[in-house]
Formats: sequence, structure tokens, C-alpha cells
Amino acid sequence: MRKASKTVYVAMSGGVDSSVAAALLKKRGFNVVGVFMKPWQPKGTVCLWEKDREDALRVAAILEIPFLTWDFSKEYKRSVADYMIREYKTGRTPNPDVMCNKEIKFGLFFKRAMKAGADLIATGHYIRLRNGKLCQGKDKNKDQSYFLWTLKKEILGKCIFPVGEYTKPEVRKLARKFNLPNAVKKDSQGVCFIGPLDMKSFLAARIKSKMGRIIHVDGRELGTHDGVFYYTIGQRHGLDIKDGQGPHFVVSKDFKKNILYVGHEKNLLSQKAKLRDINWINSRPNLLPAVIDVKVRYRTPSKKAIMNKDGTIEFIKPERAITSGQSAVLYRGSQLLGGGIIE
Repeated sequence: MRKASKTVYVAMSGGVDSSVAAALLKKRGFNVVGVFMKPWQPKGTVCLWEKDREDALRVAAILEIPFLTWDFSKEYKRSVADYMIREYKTGRTPNPDVMCNKEIKFGLFFKRAMKAGADLIATGHYIRLRNGKLCQGKDKNKDQSYFLWTLKKEILGKCIFPVGEYTKPEVRKLARKFNLPNAVKKDSQGVCFIGPLDMKSFLAARIKSKMGRIIHVDGRELGTHDGVFYYTIGQRHGLDIKDGQGPHFVVSKDFKKNILYVGHEKNLLSQKAKLRDINWINSRPNLLPAVIDVKVRYRTPSKKAIMNKDGTIEFIKPERAITSGQSAVLYRGSQLLGGGIIE
């Protein structure tokens, strides 16, 4: 355990996880400063951040720790929301939570905290730090390592993840023990910081849509769609198809021709993917190609795959619905090695 005289700036979202993280650090003797990051709020959406800030402030008052509010709304829009829109415009399906962690929580927040005098930062992520290496959290159902593959080794020595050693039920039990008012608050859903979001309406207000054809992989024309960027690989619902041979899934998109290709479950399987913007958290494995564990979506089991020097991965067994724009996250057992964006 680090010396208890150090100052830790805790990213407090108003949720139970970051609140318990702050409480645990205070109990361990750290000088804790709570920070709420004001997010960008899209027009026409329900404003949740004010209530979240109030919850975080109440927790800080109970813990008797200083509380700050940092306005990152402009930076969030530029680094996360605008990025998300650009990706959808090109036909890819981005993961805004990955970009949020990279640019906001472990980018802007980290830098500003260090400048303000922090020795360390802490968040409520379910992840563990073991001998300078990031590992999956104790609670495998809540593990958030998938969203943290962009982190750099240089900042890990200044990060603490207190709740990574606990399960979610244990965290809620601790919240009750600390008499925190948000002990039973529901977990946030939706896009990082923003919360619940009707993605189709959000995109429709920002990207000009064009109706196009839905074509089966066997060549049959089955219907029309509202715009290819509304759909993602593996999607089943929202397809206006009535040929009696379903279920149908989106298997690929031709963005230039504005065609949505559909097929059956077997048509979703593939074994190869090419990655870009690859990040190795500690260091690139010395010997590539190498067999590692790969996740192509959150809360799914990792699959064995061969990682090649050129950034391609080859799954030992076919993987379902590999999606352009999503993250392929690389592991060795429970250790997070890094990841990349699927082309």
C-alpha cells in the first residue's frame, strides 16, 4: 500500500462505485479530493448530470472531503461525441466509452489533477493493478478492462482502482457500511457520461440519412432500410423483412452503395480481423505471431486467436459478428495487454 499521506483526486460520477472508491481511500488515510466532471448534454435529451453531481456532492459531504466540479463539456463533445458521429458517418460502429476513458478520464482529468497537485488519481472502475500490469476485476460480470485498453504504462503508477478487488454486491454492502446515500442507486446505462440515449434519433439529427436496399447474401432483395449507419453487424431487430425465412441479421454494409446485407446466424461467422491504432499497455510481445485471448465485444468470453505482426488477428474458431469500428481487446489470461480498433 502506498504511503497514506498522498493526495488522491477521485473521479466521482455520483454512482456507487466511485463513491465507495473515495470512501475506501479516505479510510486508508489518503488525502481525498472528489471531482465531478460536467459532461456535454445533447439538446433534446433528459439532463441527468445535475442529479448525478448532487449525489456526488452529498457523498463528499458525508465523507468530509473537498469537492470540485470541472466542466469538460466542450472537450467531451469534441473528443467523444464528434468522434462518434464521424465514425458513424463512415459506416463504422464506434465505442464511445473507450474514447471517453482515453480522452477524458485518463486524459484531461488525469492531466488537470496532476497540475492541481494530485499525487494519484482514482476511479470506480472494476479493474485491478498488479505489479504495474492491468488485470480484470474480481467481479467478472462487472469487469471493465474492455474499455481501458488505450491506457499507457506511464500513467499506471499514478492510478488506483479501489473497487477492482470487490464484487458489485460487496461494493453495495460497503456503501451501506459507509452510510452513503447512493448505496442502492442503479448503475448508469448508455453512452459514457451522457447516460441513456436514443441512438437512432441522436444520429438522425446529425447525419443526413438516405433510404436504401436490403439484400440477402444470396442476392435476393428483401426490403429497404432508413440509412446504413443506423445498423450494426449482428443486429436482428429493426429490419423490415417479411420473407418468412428469418431470423435475419445484418452481416455487412456497403456504405458507398448504401446497401445493407443480411443473412442468417452462420453468415455472421468469420475468423480474421485487421486492427488499427493498436496500443500495447506495457510492451509489445517479443514474439509475434503469438496466441493470445481476444474480446471483440463487452461481456463476452475471450477467444483464442493468433496475433500477427501486421496487426491482423486470426481466431482459432470462427467468431461472431466482428464489427468495424469496435474494439478488439487483447489479453493473456486475466492480464490486459492492449487492443485496437477493428477496420
